Amino acid sequence: MDIIHILSLSLIIFIAAVLYSLVGHGGASAYLAAMAIFGLAPSIMKPTALILNVLVSGIGIISYQRAGAFSWPVFWPFVLGSMPLSFWGSTITISHSSYRVVLGLVLVFTSCWFLVKREQSKTTIRKGSIFLQIFLGGLIGFLSGLTGIGGGVFLSPILILTGWADTRKTSGTAAAFIFLNSITGIIGHISVAEAPPAFIWYFICFAMLGGIIGSSLGARCLSSSVIKKFLAVVLLIAGIQLLILPIFQL
Repeated sequence: MDIIHILSLSLIIFIAAVLYSLVGHGGASAYLAAMAIFGLAPSIMKPTALILNVLVSGIGIISYQRAGAFSWPVFWPFVLGSMPLSFWGSTITISHSSYRVVLGLVLVFTSCWFLVKREQSKTTIRKGSIFLQIFLGGLIGFLSGLTGIGGGVFLSPILILTGWADTRKTSGTAAAFIFLNSITGIIGHISVAEAPPAFIWYFICFAMLGGIIGSSLGARCLSSSVIKKFLAVVLLIAGIQLLILPIFQL
């Protein structure tokens, strides 16, 4: 990649990091979509997205913890189920076309959830089954490792739709979940994936800056409905591109 493309992709990563960290996510699904559109190979995309995920979600953990937005009782069962299967999923290599289909479906699913979800003035918190949470965590972990995302795009809708956490604690819990899940995924990728490219340092700097801005704002915002809707449109476009265009490059 030449410097113009590197800087263009870095800017997209910065914007994605700001928007995703507003709701406690690391942004891997958006990073993957952007890198796919710019023509990077899946073997490079997955570890690169996970590294950026660790950095952005790590920043988010600090901001949301300070704001008291975290639920340990919800967090540990999901992590217990997800981490082993995240490692397993990350060691599986799928074809380029299959990878694009799986990633496209992930992005479309995420965008549809953001579009249909309604903000609630008051959330009734319910205690869930620990065994069910461990099981769901395992499913999320496997798909996360397979696609190279942290799993927040699946965890957040589950927590809110089931009433296991309110919106703010969902964001903080998702950030911690993504952080550990992404680390596990990176470990699994070490033996099967290529080393991240040298220009990843551009992505790291832009992602960290975006994560600092987004998580700082998100931890103090009561509602992020406008951001979620905008994010949904971006993800939907990216997901459709990956699904209907087998060879799409900028």
